Amino acid sequence: MIQRKSAREIELMKEAGKLVASIHRKLATLIEPGITTLELDAYVEKTLTQFEAKPAQKGYQGYKFATCASINDEICHGFPRKSPLKEGDVVTMDFVVDFNGGLADSAWTYTVGEVTEEIKQLNSVTEAALYKGIDVAVAGNRVGDIGAAIQAYVEPFGYGIVRDFAGHGIGPTIHEEPNIPHFGLPGKGKRLKEGMVITIEPMINVGGWQSKMDDNGWTARTRDGSLSSQYEHTLVITNGKPIITTDQTQEGLFDL
Repeated sequence: MIQRKSAREIELMKEAGKLVASIHRKLATLIEPGITTLELDAYVEKTLTQFEAKPAQKGYQGYKFATCASINDEICHGFPRKSPLKEGDVVTMDFVVDFNGGLADSAWTYTVGEVTEEIKQLNSVTEAALYKGIDVAVAGNRVGDIGAAIQAYVEPFGYGIVRDFAGHGIGPTIHEEPNIPHFGLPGKGKRLKEGMVITIEPMINVGGWQSKMDDNGWTARTRDGSLSSQYEHTLVITNGKPIITTDQTQEGLFDL
């Protein structure tokens, strides 16, 4: 069942989005060769505690961490670990925050030190693809319009668009209907309506789109070992331009 949010619920989700965005901006200053994703995970959880917020994915279906930290060929749901990040790595930090009952979800792919031009282009294309999807996420359009816009932009680069994972509705729990694939046909799928809150989170691979699951039952990685990138925002559907609750350039972010 797709739930449209009340004005009060949306305001709570906006505040949660500001906290998520603030933490992402701080992570960008912390990520460098030698730091571990377990240290980054601890920073996120400590910061949330200071704001009396909760890491919403911790405990969700048994997940043990405040964040997902996916490195290089890991597509999503990577476990934070003790091994240090290395020069040339890419790492996607993904987390969901519950702040006074409002939820927000955002993933961002960070580079570690100097990286190759291949990685720079992959991240640039993936981030741009996110905004291509956001541009058509307006009331009256359909879910397929989002996927089609992303697919039309990404595929000319020869990249694979992950098909096994999708964006989703959010609130009151982490994953709600509808699913938001990052490929598809325009004019198809469920209609977007004012007051819906969804995530768009394209996962793009240098190689093929196929994924495989690690033995831990959570971490998905590219089947061909190619690099993967992901960018995600939470947004409120309106009759005009959607409201990106996790926008890192918005006013009113927290000073961390």
